[in-house]
Amino acid sequence: MEDVLEVYTRPYDPKRPQVCMDETSKQLLRDVREPLPVQPGQSARVDYEYEREGVVNLFLFCEPLAGQRWVDVTEHRTKADWAHQIQELVDRRYPEADCIVLVLDNLNTHTPAALYEAFPPAEAKRLADKLELHYTPKHGSWLNIAEIELSVLSRQCLDRRVPDCATLAAEVAAWEDRRNAAGGAVDWRFTTEDARVKLKRLYPSLHA
Repeated sequence: MEDVLEVYTRPYDPKRPQVCMDETSKQLLRDVREPLPVQPGQSARVDYEYEREGVVNLFLFCEPLAGQRWVDVTEHRTKADWAHQIQELVDRRYPEADCIVLVLDNLNTHTPAALYEAFPPAEAKRLADKLELHYTPKHGSWLNIAEIELSVLSRQCLDRRVPDCATLAAEVAAWEDRRNAAGGAVDWRFTTEDARVKLKRLYPSLHA
């Protein structure tokens, strides 16, 4: 926990951008009957029946100090999917960075080993050398600022039926553009000192 909190105290450095990532799934649901639109004196109506169209994954990355975020919709959430997200992070998002400070949860798909499973050794090492990984502790995903962004995305974009992957990708892209245009860097206030007081029960007790 304190490791992640220390990261959030660092000043903005374009050569060492701080990036947080998280992921979630979305069930695709297609309406069986066309919804009835809003009319004077009548709210919109949606039939309770629907057809399941599968589940897709959403990778969300954000740079809290820059107020920017982006989301990729993928069919799966395997080690290979994560590895290709990292390749895009390094080569397309931050090609000029010396190192990317990445905060993420400790899923078994989120490891340098995944890079070696997806790419030849030289490429995997190149990507791994560009990363400074900081994992949130078990039951500590609330420390990941990307989880806050996922919560906003869920409320503003994912809280309704979406019939297919293409529609979801388009709606997520529109949400991303609107939110990035509004800016909104994150001013993280919870410090290590706060944790040692408010979460004292989580620390080991030392007895003389």
